[in-house]
Amino acid sequence: MSRAHPYLPNSVPEIKEKMMDDIGVESIDDLYVNIPEKLRFKGELQVPGPYTEQEVKRIVSDTLERNMHLKCPPFLGGGVWPHYVPSVVDEVVHRAEFLTSYTPYQPEISQGILQSIFEYQSLVCELVEMAVANASMYDWSSALGEAALLASRLNHRETILVPTHISPSRLAVLKTYTSPVGMNIVKINIDSETGMIDLEDLKEKVKDNTSAVYIETPSYLGFAEDNVEAIGEIAHEKKALYIAGVDPISLGILRAPGSYGADVVVGEGQPLGNHMSFGGPLLGIFACNHDNAIIRQMPGRIIGVTETIADKRRAFVMTLQTREQHIRREKATSNICSNEALCSVAGAAYLSLLGPNGLRDLAETCTSRAHYAIRRINDLDGVKAPIYNSYHFKEFTVRYANGRAADINKVLLTHGYQGGKPLKGEFPELGESALYCVTEMHTKKDIDGLVTALKEATQ
Repeated sequence: MSRAHPYLPNSVPEIKEKMMDDIGVESIDDLYVNIPEKLRFKGELQVPGPYTEQEVKRIVSDTLERNMHLKCPPFLGGGVWPHYVPSVVDEVVHRAEFLTSYTPYQPEISQGILQSIFEYQSLVCELVEMAVANASMYDWSSALGEAALLASRLNHRETILVPTHISPSRLAVLKTYTSPVGMNIVKINIDSETGMIDLEDLKEKVKDNTSAVYIETPSYLGFAEDNVEAIGEIAHEKKALYIAGVDPISLGILRAPGSYGADVVVGEGQPLGNHMSFGGPLLGIFACNHDNAIIRQMPGRIIGVTETIADKRRAFVMTLQTREQHIRREKATSNICSNEALCSVAGAAYLSLLGPNGLRDLAETCTSRAHYAIRRINDLDGVKAPIYNSYHFKEFTVRYANGRAADINKVLLTHGYQGGKPLKGEFPELGESALYCVTEMHTKKDIDGLVTALKEATQ
């Protein structure tokens, strides 16, 4: 018998034993020793059936019917946001030329995808006012981790300073990236009234071993940092790199990082024509200034434009590809393998459609609707929005005097609304609070309906 299961290759016991002998383990369980016992499933899966294909479709359909349908886009903040994706963006990214050649393993014959990445990079550079942008970052979190490693390679220092209210998921990924190389992460205190970075505390903590100072603006809690230039000056006085994390939509009305001296810019490109898709795939933005030393240390891909030797036609080339998959191997600056170029194509198409005026209109719409929601919610008894007295873009915090944020969300769901992300587990000092998000997808009717439901849930 050549197999023990029709769909599982190498499932014959003799073959499995031979494979285990070759790799030096006595049982399959030895392959999972790094997974804690409490997380391992004991027993056998209770899989019903067997069923016919028709029966399986009916079961799945009936199960899906039990899903709750929201009355409007979610008001859930936290890093993946509901923005409208024009149909032309979907049409572009679903073209076979992009779907089947999303990664240019043979760059010389992949002129189409190379051009699309080049256009994306050019648009990002214009957006953030930096000299060079790359492609292939997974998300904001991984871009931040790569930026921290880049800084440490450049100045051979081991400490990065981050805001107190940094996104917890980004902080977790940052720790994963930096701990193997011995880097330290130090949090900067904030002003208790505004949430802004405490400049005096920053001055005390920036030392000769500080590799980089990182800020988020808008912050994870939604407010824009006022002291962006001063923070950069403090970092540069100690020859540390200045890294800025941004929501690209906010740059329709907020200053671009290049204008206030950032050395490296990271951010989340999901709002640029990419659907929420239950949290992924996302698109990491990564750009830097004209410093050649920084450019040479950038991860991912950088696409450039040149001309052919024979007939002087414009041609696109892989200018830098410092990935381990290519000739750099162990000398690579990053081990990023999967390519996010299809998400980049969506970003390029989206930004091209909006243009600078459209982006500004979109940012103003997000802000005006978010501030309308803040005013309405703040009128409710026992509710405060936002917690910090600062300018908020499209996300804002709501603190509840009566009830737990998780319980309030359950009540909101019965009315068809997804409330804000509970924050007490991440930031206990904020008490029973939640992070809300309002974009151009939320109408006045949606916001008013949420406020009515909140009134009931918080009484």
